[in-house]
Amino acid sequence: KTSVPQDPKTSGAVESPLPGVILDINVKVGDKVKMGQKLLLLEAMKMENVIESDKEGTVVSVAVSKGDSVMEGDVLITIGE
Repeated sequence: KTSVPQDPKTSGAVESPLPGVILDINVKVGDKVKMGQKLLLLEAMKMENVIESDKEGTVVSVAVSKGDSVMEGDVLITIGE
């Protein structure tokens, strides 16, 4: 799989750092988030990983649901201005 340049419209995308299963989602579309805020819980390699926001803004979309399997690099949540 080759890397493609980021589309400026999706620069606020929060991607999965590794393959796993979504255990819990802590935000919904329209929520204001701060840097470091817990967005969701991902189980990978029998460990629970907290996925945190790397920017401040508003949640534009949530691309996953509880129980979904994700691969490394999949977009989980998009954060806009």
